[in-house]
Amino acid sequence: MIGWKKAFGATLLAAACAQAYADPTLTVSASPDPAIAGQAVDLTVLLSDVSDLYAYQFTLSFDPTLLQATAVTEGAFLGTGGSTIGDTGYIDNNAGTISFIYNSLVGDIAGVSGAGALAKITFQTLGAGTTPLTFSDALFLSSSLADIDVAVDVSPLQISAVPEPETYLMLGVGLLGVAALRRRQLAQATRS
Repeated sequence: MIGWKKAFGATLLAAACAQAYADPTLTVSASPDPAIAGQAVDLTVLLSDVSDLYAYQFTLSFDPTLLQATAVTEGAFLGTGGSTIGDTGYIDNNAGTISFIYNSLVGDIAGVSGAGALAKITFQTLGAGTTPLTFSDALFLSSSLADIDVAVDVSPLQISAVPEPETYLMLGVGLLGVAALRRRQLAQATRS
């Protein structure tokens, strides 16, 4: 009897430790999702489950036939720990890269912990399709300037085609048909 209780307790303890020591993870959130061809899309670069983040840098690559970067702004996460210094990188829409986005806290202070936005990148979509989003030159440092291992969990960005005018026309005709049917049903109900 005691054997299964110990095994169950050890399993619960292992699960709690794994949750407490989850690897920091770099992700991307798109708005709107899916993106729509011919319109702007904002990608927010997010970091979660990090402890003592003092500085970071990365390069983001994308398909330049589907996306053109128009702006990069610093995320608010690192700034919650104090003054920062950084750069929003170099946009090369021919190569499909935004090189060396970086940010660092300033002074002898502790890094930030938790989760938040590192950067917001605005793109203009050029067509429908799927573009991979890949990170390179990634470096994450603690306040003691030790490397922080970060997992990357980024899905490709889906860009949907803009509905054709014929699609809107068919939708409008369908709505008119539904309205006419409803009006007929109300008229028959009134006569009864």
